Amino acid sequence: MPGGRRGPSRQQLSRSALPSLQTLVGGGLSNGTGPRSRSSNSVGLSAPPLTTLITPEPVRHSRIPDLPLDSSLLFEFLLFLYLLVALFVQYINIYRTVWWYPHSHPAASTSLNFYLMDYHLAIFITVMLARRLVWTIVSEASQTSPSSLVQYVFLIVARLSLLTLCGWVLCWTLVNLFKTHSVLNLLFLGYPFGVYVPLCCFHQEGRTQQTQTDCGFSEQDGADSSLLRPKDFLALLRENLREQFSSPTHVPAHTCPPSPELIRSEVEELKSDFNRRIKEVLFNSLFSAYYVAFLPLCFVQNTQYYDMRWSCEHLIMVWINAFVMLMSQLLPPSYCDLLHRSAAHLGRWQRLEHGSYSNAPQHVWSESTIWPQGVLVRHSRCLYKAVGPYNVALPSDVSHARFYFLFHKPLRILNLLIGIESSVVLYQLYSLLRSQRWNHTLSLGLILFCNYYVLFKLLRDRIVLGKAYSYPLSGNSLGLKSQ
Repeated sequence: MPGGRRGPSRQQLSRSALPSLQTLVGGGLSNGTGPRSRSSNSVGLSAPPLTTLITPEPVRHSRIPDLPLDSSLLFEFLLFLYLLVALFVQYINIYRTVWWYPHSHPAASTSLNFYLMDYHLAIFITVMLARRLVWTIVSEASQTSPSSLVQYVFLIVARLSLLTLCGWVLCWTLVNLFKTHSVLNLLFLGYPFGVYVPLCCFHQEGRTQQTQTDCGFSEQDGADSSLLRPKDFLALLRENLREQFSSPTHVPAHTCPPSPELIRSEVEELKSDFNRRIKEVLFNSLFSAYYVAFLPLCFVQNTQYYDMRWSCEHLIMVWINAFVMLMSQLLPPSYCDLLHRSAAHLGRWQRLEHGSYSNAPQHVWSESTIWPQGVLVRHSRCLYKAVGPYNVALPSDVSHARFYFLFHKPLRILNLLIGIESSVVLYQLYSLLRSQRWNHTLSLGLILFCNYYVLFKLLRDRIVLGKAYSYPLSGNSLGLKSQ
């Protein structure tokens, strides 16, 4: 009837039928985390997507087998052997001769110009490359529990003798290098240590000062704490040097935390550990390439001719191969699976443009709520959409989004390493087919044998893990860690 009372409209029915977010995703919403309020004159909201009406299911983890991993001592020995082969190849590229040509001037009876080589430099480089192997031997000997006093004394004497021998050889080679070379050339010997460690320490010190400022420390407190900077700098210096000689032993464990705060705390711990490992990989790979392929070029005589392009190419190949070897050792499949489990609990938010999804329900982000996939939240005057099935990440934190992107797919890092190593092997095979010089053929043949072993281990892990992660998850595998 025209004058009668009208019933509720369709839009009002749809809004009144919507359950609250507190019953959907759980968690207290008493701190202003409810649906975004609208004025009575605004247009009614459409029904939310189906994913917002479903409580997030517990995260299921795949079980992966225990893949064989080289021990620290075996890996350091193989890495040292590879670097020695690469150093020998670089010396071949620099000091080769045309020994088969009878009319060469002067006549060459050997394949290399041994009289042009600086043996003190070669010994110095060998000792520097063996620093990780020596430290691993000392660490392994320190961890063994002696059964008698005689064995304990023998281990102490052996460690001191080994360290003393390495230190004496370094001092002896440095003294002889000071006698025969200029100061400018000698500065190249310690360039990696002189640049990396201070920069790393200053970076950590600046980060500590920033944290103190954010916590509300005054300028007077910062002035009082500046008296301890030399001591802090020496502590950071010792810590960084210790990280270069030993692999990280403590591995954070994943316990499927029930609360969002614990999940974010676990992610922060894993981020710090992952960044530390990446820093170690980058420094040691660049350190190896510098001493193997670049430093010999700095001590070549001015009258000595060598193929610059081939030497620079060898430098890049050594750095890439050392990088892949260290990545496969410091980021094993079990560690990548640990990062993947944590990323599955963290989730990710996608930032949306202003004006999009204006008719969809929007909520204020809460740090104590586990958000399902597809829900829209507002945080710091921006609109975000939940991407993962389980989302507790901070929407405005770029590091959380980066962590989820890298590790929400467990095979991403492994596939990247396989792609890099396969490209190197294919390029070296192509160069081997086109090589016309004996030193190029010998160099590529020796390096390829080392790369085949690294590529074989990566492909073996990829095949096994690909089948393990493709296996369907069952209900009884919720939250279980790999055995």
